[in-house]
Amino acid sequence: MLNVQNLFCYHMIKIEYPAYQPKIKEQLGKEFIFDEIRKQWMMLTPEEWVRQNFLQYLIQVKKYPSSLIAVEKEIQLGELAKRFDIVVYDQNTKPWMIIECKEMEVALNEQVLNQALRYNITLNVPYIVLTNGTHCFGFSGKKGILEELSELPNFTI
Repeated sequence: MLNVQNLFCYHMIKIEYPAYQPKIKEQLGKEFIFDEIRKQWMMLTPEEWVRQNFLQYLIQVKKYPSSLIAVEKEIQLGELAKRFDIVVYDQNTKPWMIIECKEMEVALNEQVLNQALRYNITLNVPYIVLTNGTHCFGFSGKKGILEELSELPNFTI
């Protein structure tokens, strides 16, 4: 069993968000933001705001290829159908990183990490990232042991 109580003590990853002018529209009294990855308008919720800004960080700052990023795709966890927030694939289109996004007021805790770890049962990625837009934690998983990251890994081709 994984002991995660001390995982959030050391290295919060500092995220320097890039300047970003999202496309936003109002329709029937609700705001929508254009998702460049999904190529569609999404309702602008607090979590979607975090997701869209983090995507811009991945693409503009970390230089992750947008063609290797998937957003809110369904996966099977046993009998359950779940949706991950963001998955980055490697150059061989194998899942490489799971990113779990929460709205800013949601604490990044053991429950959020466990959610990402459940997705990882199916995806089996080497990197797991949790963000609420303000805080960001990253982990690398090797042989069932999580190690906290001090920064997100660079994408290498």
